[in-house]
Amino acid sequence: MWIVFACGSALFAGITAVLAKEGIRTTDSTVATALRTFVVLAGAWGMVFIVGSQAELAHLNVRSTGLLVLSGLATGASWLCYFKALQLGSVSKVVPIDKLSTVLTVLLALIFLGERVSLIGAFGVVLIAAGTLLMLDADDLRGLPRAVHDGGGWLLYALGSAFFAALTAILGKVGITGVESNLGTAIRTGVVLVMAWVMVAVTGKLHEVHTVPKGELGFVLASGAATCASWLCYYRALQDGPASVVVPIDKLSVLVTVLFSALVLREIVSRRYLIGLALLVGGTFAMLIH
Repeated sequence: MWIVFACGSALFAGITAVLAKEGIRTTDSTVATALRTFVVLAGAWGMVFIVGSQAELAHLNVRSTGLLVLSGLATGASWLCYFKALQLGSVSKVVPIDKLSTVLTVLLALIFLGERVSLIGAFGVVLIAAGTLLMLDADDLRGLPRAVHDGGGWLLYALGSAFFAALTAILGKVGITGVESNLGTAIRTGVVLVMAWVMVAVTGKLHEVHTVPKGELGFVLASGAATCASWLCYYRALQDGPASVVVPIDKLSVLVTVLFSALVLREIVSRRYLIGLALLVGGTFAMLIH
């Protein structure tokens, strides 16, 4: 049964981006992030009570709490960048860029934590980077300097999403590994919720909350529910099955996203893109087995 839950985790993670894309066609991405985080927060705390880790709240120290807050801020920045990138660009391109967080995490760990990477792991990093580049058009790469200069563009936001996701992982490695994972996720999600609504207020978009089309609101909330469903399936699969198999299956969510983006959103996928996707998936497996 655990393999069914592992596949469910990949499925729901994969369709999250597609649902979100449908929900931010006219709705501001920051507003959408703030709204969907309510659903994610409910699911996160639901997981806490399911596994019974709420009692550990009383044992959190100042250092762990501070790092959880910093990690939540990094997660919030990643989500805000990610959904802005989804609003500006195609799902099939944004998601692979976001997966560069794996590469950036390894690099940051090498620089700041002094961690070592095996030869197979390094090969996996190279494959992921090469695959991601192949999944981009030449025009996308040529337009990056201009996007940096203008402070916008989907590629810039997607890279920001990957960077902050990697920073979240490093912060977790530094000092919050002693906190139960579900509880840590729930606390971080609470920080994300506050951060997202502060961003909505600061940017003067509070009035837009009441004007979100019902159809798009449904997709936004559904994307949050899909995230929750993915988490529930993932941790249930880890509970009953081997992590060495569960984790690679979950990482295949990128395949699900590309499939749905092609079938549902009618995004064009070239042969070059498919080769890049194959390299990205192969690199992910290489990093997992090293």
